[in-house]
Amino acid sequence: MKLAAEEEELLGTWITSSTGIKKDRVCERIEALVAHHLQELGKDRSGWDTLFRDPDDGRLWELAYPASTSEGGGPPRLSRVSAAAARDKYGHAE
Repeated sequence: MKLAAEEEELLGTWITSSTGIKKDRVCERIEALVAHHLQELGKDRSGWDTLFRDPDDGRLWELAYPASTSEGGGPPRLSRVSAAAARDKYGHAE
């Protein structure tokens, strides 16, 4: 479940079927990482995007919802972010 050193981005997808919409495995992995592994550092001003740190290697990750016009913001994206970008958007990168 941990993030591999070469990973830069995880992009979830919603799958539409005759029984409705369900999350793909990437969505489920992002949810598990956020709930059980990554450490939350804060939210941006909008309250939608969240900054996390991987306790294993200190890398910073941002949870965002790029399909903001979809219900609930759409499927999640977890992407690596630099300390400088984190400071600009979140005001810190500790």
